[in-house]
Amino acid sequence: MHDKWTHENLQEEFNKKLGNSSLTKESMLSLAVVNQIKVIGDLSVWYTDIKDTVEIGFCFSNEVSGMGYATEAVSSLVKKLFYEFGVHRVQANLDARNKASQKLCERIGMRKEAHFIQDFWNKGEWTDSIKYGMLLSDLN
Repeated sequence: MHDKWTHENLQEEFNKKLGNSSLTKESMLSLAVVNQIKVIGDLSVWYTDIKDTVEIGFCFSNEVSGMGYATEAVSSLVKKLFYEFGVHRVQANLDARNKASQKLCERIGMRKEAHFIQDFWNKGEWTDSIKYGMLLSDLN
């Protein structure tokens, strides 16, 4: 846990989180996606228990749906993970009902690898999940 970021320590804390552009095996990195001065989404990435494999997560405001911001941000993150961090594999685990996220994964070159039936308890009900994955060779 960390102390709340203040206006005064924002840049220092952000730089500390990014720490020499290194995502460590023990860390999770969460980034805000900003358009001008407004936060329009967030990106998260963390290492899995599988060697050189990361999982990504993302969430964007409905206000920017269809404008390409999500595709640009997630695609840029994935490229950075492959080219600068040298990961072997990037994966995403989605709620099967989330068609927009499925389309986004496919737009950036990820492939649907599995559909799990009622494997996740969410908001009082069992839901399906879908796993997407990609290797460097899958980049568009």
